[in-house]
Amino acid sequence: MVLKSPTPVLVEGLLTGSSRLRRRAISLTRFKRRLRDMVLRETRDVLRGEPPAASPLRPVGTDAPSDDRVNQVVELCLQVGDALLSNGEAAADAISAMTRLAGGLGLTTVEIDITFTSITMTCRRGRTVASVTAMRIVHYRSTDLSRLAAITHIIDDVARGELGVEAADQALIDAVNAPHQYPRWVATAGWGGLSAALALLLGGGPVTWLTAFVISAGIDRIGRVLSRRDLPPFFLQMVGGFMATVSTLGLLALGAPPSVVEPSLVIAASITVLLSGLSVVNAVQDAISGQPVTAAGRGVEVALLSAGLLAGVVIGLKIGVAFQLSLDPAGPLTADLTQFGVSTLAAAIAAGAYALAGYAPPRSLAAAGLAGGVGWAAYGALALIAQLGPVVATGLAAVVIGCASELIGRHTRVDRHVIVLAGIVPLLPGLATYRGFYELASAQQVEVGLVTLTLALAIGLALAAGVTLGQFIAQPRRAPGTA
Repeated sequence: MVLKSPTPVLVEGLLTGSSRLRRRAISLTRFKRRLRDMVLRETRDVLRGEPPAASPLRPVGTDAPSDDRVNQVVELCLQVGDALLSNGEAAADAISAMTRLAGGLGLTTVEIDITFTSITMTCRRGRTVASVTAMRIVHYRSTDLSRLAAITHIIDDVARGELGVEAADQALIDAVNAPHQYPRWVATAGWGGLSAALALLLGGGPVTWLTAFVISAGIDRIGRVLSRRDLPPFFLQMVGGFMATVSTLGLLALGAPPSVVEPSLVIAASITVLLSGLSVVNAVQDAISGQPVTAAGRGVEVALLSAGLLAGVVIGLKIGVAFQLSLDPAGPLTADLTQFGVSTLAAAIAAGAYALAGYAPPRSLAAAGLAGGVGWAAYGALALIAQLGPVVATGLAAVVIGCASELIGRHTRVDRHVIVLAGIVPLLPGLATYRGFYELASAQQVEVGLVTLTLALAIGLALAAGVTLGQFIAQPRRAPGTA
């Protein structure tokens, strides 16, 4: 009897299966080791007891920094904190950036407190040398994502030891005083493109996209003129909401069929553009990260700006009723499998347009669009497959955006603030907000309007909490005992 040798295919299959089993065994061994280390670490913590209630200040040492050195570093840190807060950075992130900057310049014993409109910084120099304390008031607030990215890069360069105090100070002056990345009309086109993409996302047709583009671009230009005259933000929001409503009513008065213009979608898209400037995410981040005073200040600002938007929309609707021009609010937005690809593309365009309107660096536009598309795709999948409600689906989609912002920001030079702000724009509750405003304007639907606005608020809070959780999950773990 002759024994046949195994075929090469059989031998290759056996070797492949053996290597696959070996990899699985290695992975299982690593998992067991990590689980064992975690259990042992937790056991040691339980046996050791609780840490002290208050940790003592770190010693400064014998070589305390001089007054000139401390004043230079503290003033630079205050300027950085002012620039970050002025451009919409959360208080906790601003404190972390200032602490990194001070540590990179040799001041490791600093304490920083931010109360939304002021920054206080103290440098302690031991028991024998007086501490240095300085304060700075935050006056101006705007959004320039390229400026945020430039400041972040300066802090990273200082932390790596590539810049000293004088060089960092000059780089900061250049970054703050640098002109915007694009001309002002490009930003206006970005706001218009954002509104048009949102109208497409809501299911509107080509006429609706064009109408939303023109109205939002006009709101931006008029708001720019009024801002130069120092009109308070409350009235700017009121003017924006009023213009969005009255402009759409004007189209109806000219005889445009509602089925073509789809006025409710135009107003909802314009309202979403106005909502994108609210600092709901930063307010929730500050509250979660232990900055209650700053969170309360941001919360009051959000409530005030929302009230201005409500007043403008309601006044516009009342004028429409006086001229017998009634608008039927569109139904709640639902994920549709047949339009899934179009909606995802519209969300990506909306996020990229927001980044463009916020003067994000050119290399950030693609990443911003990717974040918006991925966030909306996650929302659609959760709503369609898992049958989750809008609040839960939005919150989980925001977790994906938060993770993406940390991962992209860690491996590229794209600022994570750009990813977060642009990624959540397609998920903002613009349509629910408009429905609530419309119902409040009707005397017979006040209770229903309050419920709808509560739903919109819940979606906004879910967005903020989800982004914060996603960033926490994706951020690199620090070794125990490190600052």
